Amino acid sequence: MGIEAKEIIARRVARELKDGYVVNLGIGLPSLVANYIPEGMSVMLQSENGILGMGAICEAGEEDENVINAGNQFVYVQKGACFFDSATSFAMIRGGHIHLTVLGALQVDEQGNIASHIIPGSMAPGMGGAMDLLAGAKKVIVAMLHTAKGKPKILKRCTLPLTAKGKVDMIVTEKAVISVTPEGLVLDEIMPGSSLEDILQHTEADLIIRDELVK
Repeated sequence: MGIEAKEIIARRVARELKDGYVVNLGIGLPSLVANYIPEGMSVMLQSENGILGMGAICEAGEEDENVINAGNQFVYVQKGACFFDSATSFAMIRGGHIHLTVLGALQVDEQGNIASHIIPGSMAPGMGGAMDLLAGAKKVIVAMLHTAKGKPKILKRCTLPLTAKGKVDMIVTEKAVISVTPEGLVLDEIMPGSSLEDILQHTEADLIIRDELVK
């Protein structure tokens, strides 16, 4: 289910993109969103290692060794793309010029807090640009698998060190689409192949369930 689940998530997140958006995609699962941008939509993908106008992940054999995204994956670039240093890249991010960022997470909680950079007992590469993106982007979507080794990742309160507090706007998993609101987490959609019972079983946080989802 791993690859299929990630594709389901990436396809659903891509539906949140809008014409004219400047979008930053985090490493790992979020980077797959680039492959599902709706045809005809004008979106500028920004990579914090210094690309504006990034395209999808390259097909095998079409790689340019000089063009990679922040996750070291070979990517295409759109016509008119530009390259720049990290200082310029983070000026874009910290200056509030990113309309939407899509990030992975280890945990998200009812208050929109996110833990994404420390795994107990493991050597982690650090938070990268996540803290800056969470603070600077106008909208934050977390794209992640619903559980880790069967344990919920959507919690009442994060137990790992926080990357940012109260910055998450939406959570998209292979099971559900959830909005973060002042009233709490709202279950907006049940993904194909899942069910309300399945979501509740694998979510520690309390969910406000839309009336149309209750049968």
